[in-house]
Amino acid sequence: MIVNKIYVDNIIKTALLEDINYLDVTTDYLIPEEQIGTAKFVSKAEGILCGIDIALRVFELLDCNIKADIFIKDGQKVKKGDIIAEISGSMRALLKGERTALNLLQHMSGIATASNKYAKIVEGTNANIADTRKTLPGLRPLQKYAVVTGGARNHRYNLSDAAMLKDNHIDAAGGITPAITKLREKIGHMTNIEVETRNLDELKEALAAGADIIMLDNMSIETMKEAVKITNGKALLEASGGITDETLRAVAETGVDIISVGALTHSVKAFDISMLLK
Repeated sequence: MIVNKIYVDNIIKTALLEDINYLDVTTDYLIPEEQIGTAKFVSKAEGILCGIDIALRVFELLDCNIKADIFIKDGQKVKKGDIIAEISGSMRALLKGERTALNLLQHMSGIATASNKYAKIVEGTNANIADTRKTLPGLRPLQKYAVVTGGARNHRYNLSDAAMLKDNHIDAAGGITPAITKLREKIGHMTNIEVETRNLDELKEALAAGADIIMLDNMSIETMKEAVKITNGKALLEASGGITDETLRAVAETGVDIISVGALTHSVKAFDISMLLK
């Protein structure tokens, strides 16, 4: 998966302008413009690395003469004490970019580590772990890249990717069947329809109306098992709602195809990484 470089640069520039504004009072008054420095990124935990190229890009935008050596790449395992990368260049650039670079690297590595953990829990089952649209505004492509880096999959990127009938859409349209019927009359042949269902009756209606994907929203393990039997491969089944690492394996063993987990992006713990000057 590739993240658009223009998007990355715009995110970094926004973050730097937010942090530096027009002046770094400490660095600009304290450090001579010609001073050169070297720093290393060091892992303080164990997990999956993600975002090192993006973190280093922060410094490149501040100093075009920055040089970097990467020792651990995105998607690779990292453990406490590992040196991830070393960077040399303007000391002012190193100090000004430190927080922005670490914010991005820690957040993305946290998502990749959590995604890898969830993906390993469901290994050997039919289920794939997927993210949701519960992302931080402006950071969605970075967060979704981190999910894939960790070994999970992406759900919709945005509202244009697929038609997804949630409970409010269904209520506003007068029910599952009329909602699907109306959408089929207008959408292109490449667009799938997913329907959120709250019970087995809604599941059966969604199947009869020709839904491509059916979400099983906050259903019990036994109800999901029954849903798998009823569906019998006629649509993809997505389990969603209140799923934790403690219940994940049991949900996967029901036979569902997808398990979407909003926590991968909306409440993940930042991965502990430090930048140390040599």
